[in-house]
Amino acid sequence: MHNRNEDSNLMDLISSIERMEQDASRVSVDDVVHAVGRRSFGPLLLVAGLITLTPIIGDIPGMPTLMAALVLLVSVQLLAGSEAFWLPRWLLKRSLSRQKFDKGIQLMKKPARWIDGLLRVRLPWLTGYIGIRVTALMCLLIALAMPPMEFIPFSANGAGLALTLLGLGLVARDGIVLLLGFVLFVATCVLITMSLI
Repeated sequence: MHNRNEDSNLMDLISSIERMEQDASRVSVDDVVHAVGRRSFGPLLLVAGLITLTPIIGDIPGMPTLMAALVLLVSVQLLAGSEAFWLPRWLLKRSLSRQKFDKGIQLMKKPARWIDGLLRVRLPWLTGYIGIRVTALMCLLIALAMPPMEFIPFSANGAGLALTLLGLGLVARDGIVLLLGFVLFVATCVLITMSLI
């Protein structure tokens, strides 16, 4: 229900983002949300994960927390049964330079092609009505965990990778990738807990 048909893999999503207006010197969260669609849970998750994970963009202080806010709001609305996602103006207006954004997008392209070659429709029942809501609940937990992760080296990258896998699983209807996202987030939480003990 919340996936757009035209975005069925990672390169499709990157192409959607690249088709945004090229004139502006900055790229806002609103620009990216508009490019992937306000009804698209999988693509929005995937974008949040990639932004957190991508060098240059994800390394900007506060960016993981900003993406956590986006994921938190979208997940809560999906669980509440919303058809289209509302995001506050303060979040939509946050932006970064077009130059940094474009560099980040270029860095994504090579691994994206390789990743797309691995995606298949597997265990599609995991990406159906109940699966999407279980994923939203997991994303809610990831979003709540992300702000403190900014203070623990590399842990935000683990959360970003988990979001990327969950988004990819929904977009490509690949239940195996979705399960990998669940496992990765649990493993990241265990490692963080062990490092704090």
